[in-house]
Amino acid sequence: MKNIKMFVLARCPYCKQALKWMDELYEEKPEYRALNIEEIDEKLRPDISDNYDYNLVPAYFVDEVQVHSGAASKELIRSIFEGAL
Repeated sequence: MKNIKMFVLARCPYCKQALKWMDELYEEKPEYRALNIEEIDEKLRPDISDNYDYNLVPAYFVDEVQVHSGAASKELIRSIFEGAL
């Protein structure tokens, strides 16, 4: 299983939507709960976020490779989860 890092901002509406869809996906497919997802608020953890190159949040990295940055869809998040399984 691959590691996922998700960079967010607390006030970002796209991040809030992505997290809501992630919760829905956990309910739809319980295997997703086993994924190692590290949620990192870039304002609270600049020591981590400054080491990654992305422009928009939410930003997803799978095993240190950026797979998405910016507004996401539920299907896109599902594909990230499937790729990490």
